[in-house]
Amino acid sequence: MTTLLRRVRADSAARPPILPAVAALALVASLLAACGSAVSAPTASPITAPSAAVAATSAPTAAVTPAADVAAVTSAPTPSADPGFPLTLTDDGGTAVTIPARPQRIVSLTPAVTETLFALGAGDRLVANSDFDDFPAEVTALPHVASFTGVDVEKVVGMKPDLVIAGGNGFNPPEAIAKLRAVGIPVLVTYADSVDGILRDIELVGSAIGAGSASTALTAWMRDRIDAIAAAVKTARAGKLPTVFYELDATKDIYGPAPDSFLASMIALAGGDPVTTGDPAVFAIPVEKLVAADPQVIVLGDAAYGTTPADVAARPGWGGIAAVTSGAVRPVNDTIVTRPGPRIVDGLRALALAIDPKLSLPDAGSPPPLPAP
Repeated sequence: MTTLLRRVRADSAARPPILPAVAALALVASLLAACGSAVSAPTASPITAPSAAVAATSAPTAAVTPAADVAAVTSAPTPSADPGFPLTLTDDGGTAVTIPARPQRIVSLTPAVTETLFALGAGDRLVANSDFDDFPAEVTALPHVASFTGVDVEKVVGMKPDLVIAGGNGFNPPEAIAKLRAVGIPVLVTYADSVDGILRDIELVGSAIGAGSASTALTAWMRDRIDAIAAAVKTARAGKLPTVFYELDATKDIYGPAPDSFLASMIALAGGDPVTTGDPAVFAIPVEKLVAADPQVIVLGDAAYGTTPADVAARPGWGGIAAVTSGAVRPVNDTIVTRPGPRIVDGLRALALAIDPKLSLPDAGSPPPLPAP
């Protein structure tokens, strides 16, 4: 997500501050969503994507409900096994997307989707991705059709994909999605505003590529590990939650989680009371407001880009913040925390330990083996 913020900064002259995730969500979308060309700050609810010329049908849909805030991750419904094709799914933008046959040439426009495809055993069907994809390592050698500045629609079309999976809420420009749909390419839009929504999006992608069994096995494992980590945190904290500010970026403005974002829900699961911007559509927080919030813990999502606890302590006006005076300013691997994909389990554990290094937590473990085709 911190990576996405760098795209945000590049675009800041053209639009209001945005973020997540994430990608930073890389994503401040994480959070996922924050970075398209000329789009406003991400909101906590899924956007309405442009109508798709190839998508809207009257056929029954195998709908996947857009992400919504939920108290228990385990409450998320799981679709049945692998559906047949042709298949119509409702994406996170509310668009019915028809996929004629099991996709063999897939283009991913977000790092989280790329990771999901590989986790579901479909990495060999990925023919192009974005230039900010970095995991697993082999994805960097693929042709790049998207960047922080937008999507090369002509190049995408030239890859002859039978499915494109994009990021919603402005992560990929809506106009690029509309152009791809207008030439008959199925485009599935994903955008999760909660941890539970991340799991549902993994299942949505699994259904779209004919790997429903693999996706439900993966999310069942993820739910189990997330619940185990959250339960251990809850027991250890005994209701005493420190106020936590997650710093996404501070190169110019200070960026952190918006309320009702999946990053805020991650902080809560990890044992913190999130300090947010106060506005679901804004990821920048005034210094005065942050100082007044006086967070007890500051987690540095931008540590990978050189920000240190000493840098934070040296900022004008920050010396009296509780986290600074107590030495509770700690780095974390932002990518796994704010990228809404399969590694979010590792991210939750890392975030919980950044909030409280003394916690004893279960290992994240390894995902289950892929089911037989």
